[in-house]
Amino acid sequence: MPTLILVRHGRSTANTAGLLAGWTPGVALDERGAQQAAALPGRLAALPISEVVTSPLQRCQETVRPLLDAQPELRVHTEERIGEAHYGDWTGRKLAELMDEPLMQVVQTHPSSVAFPGGESMRAMQTRAAEAVREWNERVERDHGGDAVYLMCSHGDIIKSLVADALGLHLDLFQRISVEPCSITAIRYTRMRPFLVRLGDTGDFASLAPREEPPSGDAPVGGGAGAP
Repeated sequence: MPTLILVRHGRSTANTAGLLAGWTPGVALDERGAQQAAALPGRLAALPISEVVTSPLQRCQETVRPLLDAQPELRVHTEERIGEAHYGDWTGRKLAELMDEPLMQVVQTHPSSVAFPGGESMRAMQTRAAEAVREWNERVERDHGGDAVYLMCSHGDIIKSLVADALGLHLDLFQRISVEPCSITAIRYTRMRPFLVRLGDTGDFASLAPREEPPSGDAPVGGGAGAP
């Protein structure tokens, strides 16, 4: 079965503003995010990518654009099911404010029980994304063979939930996974089991350096902004 390359979108204007963007229209890459996207073709140059599948949201579409420009023969497909979580009433709010919401602690510790006010549950988010991957695995294998490599550009919580699914982890453990903007995660699917072969690879270790303010023990909802 195919190898799936999961790319989180580059850093966005919402990331730097500390906003939970969700499906808010018009959220673009910021300057750094555009630089991250421009570097993506070089990072992936050794891979024979057969198809590109992307979330419909602008920040993902902008992230894959340099890759498509560099390889115009690639076909690109928009897939609603790998779009961002539907955060409902939380959409567009500041993450700092949301930390005071009682539901946020549940998001951190028991996400499988969470349904966002006016939005979807985190279980539904994971289910739709995992179903999309399984269907795309079959389609890519049928069209390009069992050794094919294809790419999906999606969002932090979606990618974390797909990694948890591949590893057989309960959704309540997915907050232990971290994927930074424009990071690459690779899952090789086989008939018996998936193999996680890369996780959140940016090629840049700056985010591991000590910071002036120690990082919070909470997982950033939506994926966070990455290294400062």
